[in-house]
Amino acid sequence: MPKVFVTRPLPDSGIQLLTSALGEDSVVVASRDHEISREDLLEQVSGIDALLPILGDTVDARVMDAAGPSLKIIANYAVGYNNIDVAAATERKIAVTNTPGVLTETTADLAWSLLMAAARRIGESERYLRADKWHAWGAQLFLGVDVHGKTLGIFGMGRIGQAIARRARGFDMRVLYTDPVRLEPSLERELNATFVDKPTLLAESDFVSIHCPLLPETTRAFGAPEFKAMKPAACIVNSSRGPVIDEAALAAALKSGEIFAAGLDVYENEPEVHPDLLACENAVLAPHIGSASRETRAKMAEMAARNILARLEGERPPNCVNPEVL
Repeated sequence: MPKVFVTRPLPDSGIQLLTSALGEDSVVVASRDHEISREDLLEQVSGIDALLPILGDTVDARVMDAAGPSLKIIANYAVGYNNIDVAAATERKIAVTNTPGVLTETTADLAWSLLMAAARRIGESERYLRADKWHAWGAQLFLGVDVHGKTLGIFGMGRIGQAIARRARGFDMRVLYTDPVRLEPSLERELNATFVDKPTLLAESDFVSIHCPLLPETTRAFGAPEFKAMKPAACIVNSSRGPVIDEAALAAALKSGEIFAAGLDVYENEPEVHPDLLACENAVLAPHIGSASRETRAKMAEMAARNILARLEGERPPNCVNPEVL
């Protein structure tokens, strides 16, 4: 009988797919919805055939060895998989899968929400109101910056970046983008997007929205030099990966007025947030909820479950990131 360990409670639809196919006794789900301790993870994986972790769970060679030779697949509950040592998994002939595509539009919605909230100072003004400080309408009360008609710079033009660009058309925005791979001319025309280098993106954008993967070359891609190169009235939004931004440098830029505002859903050392950033009233901060809609989280759970079932049945998992092991 195969054994599957799920590191945190997931939407029922995904778990039901597993239990219907494998039997309830085959699937063990951790009872608490927070990061599993290292000790518990090493204990729980012993002898399993499949592991379903979420983005915050580190799955390295030690975890794989603790599972033993029976482990056939690590089905990450996320698009990103930098929490998994893919090279170590490949060496051990373990398939690694993710959940791409289903969260594109939902994450783009969240990124756009952060952009709007940062531009119009929604977080600051709500805290002001809830503290019973609002006593009269004021001509200069919480002045933000307009979004419509401005220039949007997209750093990373994959699926989510393109979804952001499509939304920008409704705001009559000029769209610039930078990416290692330029889009086809027809897609650029469809998105009304202009390919530029990073310095041009920083210098000309009123809003910069980050949608790149976390790679050595994108780690701290935004630090003090980048913020200095941006417009003083610019806003930066990050819904990709936290380490793409140097949080201390961002906090300094926000406090000094070097840039106007920021909207963040991801952080360098989650769940910790740099204390200087927490003190910035002009930072809109969300707790990594980019894909957190009921519909999308359920689809992610179902996709991870189908990846597991395919592998356990000797088939190719639909979303394998290391297909060379198959």
